[in-house]
Amino acid sequence: MIPARYSQLVFSLILSGLMSFIVTGVATFTNMGFGAQLFSSWMGAWSVSWPIAFLVAFLAAPHVRKLVSKLVQQPQQQPRQG
Repeated sequence: MIPARYSQLVFSLILSGLMSFIVTGVATFTNMGFGAQLFSSWMGAWSVSWPIAFLVAFLAAPHVRKLVSKLVQQPQQQPRQG
């Protein structure tokens, strides 16, 4: 099991991999259509885009969290009864 201190790194790695895989697949298919070179072109595009997507996701995450916390209404605390 991976230690919890690496959770942001693992999250960024998985999310960026999944999203870049799908986006490059759609873009490659849209540009090339279905053909013999589709898969190799897709994997070539993905191998370039995944590291970039990972760095952006990892470095932007703290800033995006701050922005989201300013845009989203926080739940009100319920007074404790006891």
